[in-house]
Amino acid sequence: MAAEKKATRIAAVGDLHIGSGDKGKWTDYFGEISSKADVLLIAGDLTDTGDESEARVLAGELAACTIPVIAVLGNHDYEKGRHKLIRQIIQEVREVHILDGECTMVNGIGFAGVKGFGGGFDGHMLSMFGEEEMKAFVQTGVDEALRLDRALARLDQEHPDITKIALMHYSPVLDTVIGESEQIYPFLGCSRLAEPLTRRKVAATFHGHAHVGKLEGQINGLKVFNVAKPILSEAGYSPAFFLYEV
Repeated sequence: MAAEKKATRIAAVGDLHIGSGDKGKWTDYFGEISSKADVLLIAGDLTDTGDESEARVLAGELAACTIPVIAVLGNHDYEKGRHKLIRQIIQEVREVHILDGECTMVNGIGFAGVKGFGGGFDGHMLSMFGEEEMKAFVQTGVDEALRLDRALARLDQEHPDITKIALMHYSPVLDTVIGESEQIYPFLGCSRLAEPLTRRKVAATFHGHAHVGKLEGQINGLKVFNVAKPILSEAGYSPAFFLYEV
């Protein structure tokens, strides 16, 4: 009789906003996550102002994390145009993978990650119409959805029937941003990200970005979790990380 496969414990959090003066403040946090989970997902905004000095602080703190770490970048990490350097610095830490339209495997589970982008939700999505600037905004959201689809497709091709988890910064669904001002919904995520998630039958999706949204939502039964650290703290998670078993 085959041995029952052990569940994988996924810890997830987003919007850490690590500052240059945060050295030593996160060691215990990452140590506790390591004692309770098998893999850590970080859903963007790793740094506060997109500075490489903040990335170096995070890299030092992540040394206390003894489990694999999978992350995506967020809008704060792009603020100064140093996102490539931030990614390079953080990935120098053992077993840290920052996904940007790519996928990776941990414990037989496939993880696909993108930053995502805005564009609005459902019947209120922005359309490819009008000024070139507006078309470029919409196209960025389309491109991110296509990159997510390609990452998920690669998992399907290389590992048929594998359990798939998606990680992004922007939300793919309205549910988890409700609570934020409606005027900024178009800048919090985009329903275009939802299509590859449902078509590729992703088991769960984690994102951040909306600090005043809701923890849980769904897309046609697909579980979506907004794990922005402020939301987890407000919900009473202490320390602020979310645990999900696969």
